[in-house]
Amino acid sequence: MEDREGELLAVDKKGNKNTGNEGEQIAREYLEQKGYSILDMNLTLPFGEIDILAKDKKTIVIVEVKTVRGSGFGLAQELVRFKKQKKLILLASALEQKFPKSTIRIDVIGVEMGGSEPVITHLESAVERGSC
Repeated sequence: MEDREGELLAVDKKGNKNTGNEGEQIAREYLEQKGYSILDMNLTLPFGEIDILAKDKKTIVIVEVKTVRGSGFGLAQELVRFKKQKKLILLASALEQKFPKSTIRIDVIGVEMGGSEPVITHLESAVERGSC
């Protein structure tokens, strides 16, 4: 993997997982403060995993959390690439069967760590169902 200046970076998978788990916990607390109900975390379905499954009033929300430490990777939410967007849309389709009377929305929360406090960016409806 390369940073913005083209230097090779070592990938620490265990460290990445710990950073991801920490970011998901920060995102959960953020959503709860905004009045969301957390239905599940790290929900595994045949098509993949949902980081956070929440409810915002009557809307079921799939929340993809991207966490970065430092500035070498760009904005956290920019890490949700086309392939991941397609997977999130498949997950939303699978949830329609479980929640047939609910609207389903896909949000992305970016958590940027490295400063004294994490910076949270919440993009509601970040992935549109007809966009992929």
